[in-house]
Amino acid sequence: MKAVVYKGPHKVVIEDCKDPEITKPTDAIVKVTSAAICGSDLHMYEGRSPAGPDVVLGHEIMGVIEKVGPGVRQLKEGDRVVLPFNIGCGECFNCVRGFTNACLFLNPDSAGAGYGYAGLGPYNGGQAEKVLVPFADFNAMKLPGKPYDEHEDDFLMIADIFPTAWHATQQAKVGIGKSVAIYGAGPVGLLSVMSAKLQGAGPIYIIDHNQDRLDLAKEMGAIPINFSTDNAVDFIADHQAKLNSGSERRGEDKLRGVLCGIDAVGYQSLDFNDPGSEEHHGIIHQLAQVVDPTGDISLIGVYFPEDPGGNDENAKQGILPVPVGLLWDKGISIGTGQCPVKLYDNFLRQAVVTGQANPGKIVSHHISLDEAPEFYERFDKRETGVTKVVINPNK
Repeated sequence: MKAVVYKGPHKVVIEDCKDPEITKPTDAIVKVTSAAICGSDLHMYEGRSPAGPDVVLGHEIMGVIEKVGPGVRQLKEGDRVVLPFNIGCGECFNCVRGFTNACLFLNPDSAGAGYGYAGLGPYNGGQAEKVLVPFADFNAMKLPGKPYDEHEDDFLMIADIFPTAWHATQQAKVGIGKSVAIYGAGPVGLLSVMSAKLQGAGPIYIIDHNQDRLDLAKEMGAIPINFSTDNAVDFIADHQAKLNSGSERRGEDKLRGVLCGIDAVGYQSLDFNDPGSEEHHGIIHQLAQVVDPTGDISLIGVYFPEDPGGNDENAKQGILPVPVGLLWDKGISIGTGQCPVKLYDNFLRQAVVTGQANPGKIVSHHISLDEAPEFYERFDKRETGVTKVVINPNK
């Protein structure tokens, strides 16, 4: 089969790889209809992860069951499925409690397994014509409809970024009428806007310097802030003061920020004063300022324990300066870590089917497998209009 293979920093190629084979009774093989390039794939593409060469990339995957092992009971050949990017056994202490993002069985090196990603075990990704699914009954969610129908892109987003965005809103305790600040208008940031809107939150601010992404966020109901021209802390304080003018009770002038903060960027945060360079802890510091006392923060953006491209020795080990004193003084709670997709995927599927959510709205390009190297480069450069790229390997 053909697949997208990582060879080293800024180099991916299309290679002929061995077809997946069923080796365990609970395995299945999926013929891939769609696989997306994720922003977190760029961490590996840029050499900013522990990933070595020859990794078959891709953890946002959907397709059709081609073959099942004799122990698979819930799936059959021809079923349309989406694959949560976490791979779980369904039986360990963490999986049975819903933490499929920290499965104790499937990764010999740490808690948590996934497709085609650094540190998540030996599993090939799905930017390929086919992919092997371990414990398939547990790790493949059945879908209605037919391949390439009107919901193909929407369902693909359930593999990772839609539930990841939803999880961010849960960590940040988003709810009706709550104010939200989202840093990063990439795919997860944009779908965090959608998730917050579905829960009745508002106002929803989004901070970035990429104007075309901010324009899309505005279409989705957010208030865009371009940090290259505006200081987000000051902008939000001024807007909140005007919004609440005439309705504040005594002392509420101390609440000039938001109740819910989301970091949808992670350790490759840009310097707010110089977007051409990175300040790994910049968003954490600004969220500590902009989130009001007793508020909540989600660090849903990736933070690796090892970053070869860190701008100092501590950053290379994932050690960053965090304003613990300010966070403690304000009584702010922080949520971190990967999303446990299976907590949400059934419900988000229903949100799509019933027309409440259309996460595929953010998809900008559909490409062939052979075009993947070009679009990795274009996506990595944050080229205008390249928001979310979907590969159709078998179309």
